[in-house]
Amino acid sequence: MDPLISVDDLAARLGDPSLVLLDVRWRLDRPDGRPDFLAGHLPGAVFVDLEAELAAPPSAAAGRHPLPDPADLQAAARRWGIDHGDTVVVYDDLGGMSAARAWWLLADAGVDARLLDGGLAAWRGAGRPLETGERTPAPGDVVLAPGRLPVVGQEQLDPFDGVLLDARAGERYRGEVEPIDPLAGHIPGAVSAPTAANLDADGRFLPAEVLRRRFEELGVPAGSPVAAYCGSGVTAAHEVVALLRAGITSALYPGSWSQWSNREGAAVVTGPDPR
Repeated sequence: MDPLISVDDLAARLGDPSLVLLDVRWRLDRPDGRPDFLAGHLPGAVFVDLEAELAAPPSAAAGRHPLPDPADLQAAARRWGIDHGDTVVVYDDLGGMSAARAWWLLADAGVDARLLDGGLAAWRGAGRPLETGERTPAPGDVVLAPGRLPVVGQEQLDPFDGVLLDARAGERYRGEVEPIDPLAGHIPGAVSAPTAANLDADGRFLPAEVLRRRFEELGVPAGSPVAAYCGSGVTAAHEVVALLRAGITSALYPGSWSQWSNREGAAVVTGPDPR
């Protein structure tokens, strides 16, 4: 299943009572996306607070954005107005890097979720309208059942029996910079696969066949276990989307580098090579 939806296909469904739009604007350098949401968002969209609603409280043991408690996520999904059987489209203004977290959590819980290809920029570029201000939908009745998508924990990565992809920028993978976590570098054996390379110049996902070639060149063979991690498990979901678009099922390491680098005696590699 292609996890994406185009601007044209979404526009054709606006007004459908079984469609829910979620605005998941968040950036590492500007985590509160609500002011931008209030200034302009897709018609009918509801704002989602990534740090408060799509993650449990941070800790050294679990990382900066642990997966939320299932009951908390269900309560949030009902606040967003999601009913049983709804289709949910998520978007952001970051090429899907933050909205992919919402896509992953909802798909994992059995919701028919899609990521808007190109996000807000593509919607605006097509001349589609925006609306301003807050929106509080009627509560939904959705029942979430998490556990449908594969995950790995740090104990399964020491070592990982497959291909482990590091979705962070190359300079963080190599250990040249580390803006937030206690150690610089990457997990031993991990291959550098920055999420930015999943997108074209307009912020849309590359075609499936191009993504397939990209991952083949990174050493992802057909049928081999694949897992992805990033700084805190948010943009790694974007890698999962790209892999799925390429026809490859992959696991998410939710704790990611923020958990791994806080482990006592954590094995760390710097430089361009996996080991």
